[in-house]
Amino acid sequence: MVSEGATRKELNLCFENMKMEGVLISEWKDIPVELLMKILNLVDDRTVIIASCICSGWRDAVSLGLTRLSLSWCKKNMNSLVLSLAPKFVKLQTLVLRQDKPQLEDNAVEAIANHCHELQDLDLSKSSKITDHSLYSLARGCTNLTKLNLSGCTSFSDTALAHLTRFCRKLKILNLCGCVEAVSDNTLQAIGENCNQLQSLNLGWCENISDDGVMSLAYGCPDLRTLDLCSCVLITGKTEKPELEFLCHLLNISCCYR
Repeated sequence: MVSEGATRKELNLCFENMKMEGVLISEWKDIPVELLMKILNLVDDRTVIIASCICSGWRDAVSLGLTRLSLSWCKKNMNSLVLSLAPKFVKLQTLVLRQDKPQLEDNAVEAIANHCHELQDLDLSKSSKITDHSLYSLARGCTNLTKLNLSGCTSFSDTALAHLTRFCRKLKILNLCGCVEAVSDNTLQAIGENCNQLQSLNLGWCENISDDGVMSLAYGCPDLRTLDLCSCVLITGKTEKPELEFLCHLLNISCCYR
């Protein structure tokens, strides 16, 4: 993103050019789209949302120009907000929905999947209300994901997560910390088979995985460089298979062995 100082210079230049061309701005809605997008780069996400409601011209401009949005500041009614915004902000590439207390539900994630097909980076951490339905929706509508944070999501199954990996094959960073029910050796096998571009994987506190699951990663994810196995008590690191020893030496592994 351009620095604030540089953006301000651009804004001043735009205003000067408009004066020279005889362009008069008597109302907010008269601001040209190009200038509007530069202004929105200087304000927070709440102001961007307000701007999208001023008039149809601004709504269309924000819809086509906004690529990053964070709603982590929203302490209540985030689910309703996502339902209303997802159809507007169809060009989003990064969406941060990190929560202190669980708010998001499956219908909001489904709305994201239905409208935000260019999404690459999605943070759903602590969304403990979302279920398998959300993962099936993402698998259908957000196949361009390269970074996905599901840490603290505890209400979906390993079957749904395995399904997601079969469609989101571009994943490079995946955070599954605390997803106890969803992460099993079968899950790791699916990740190894489908996500060969994976570079970073957080499996902290996923207590149901064993050495066999980690072996699947060793075989299937040649680009993996960071693997967090904190409190994965079934991982011993002791095996006659040299691939697991090689993986342990190659990666930056954080583990708590039994």
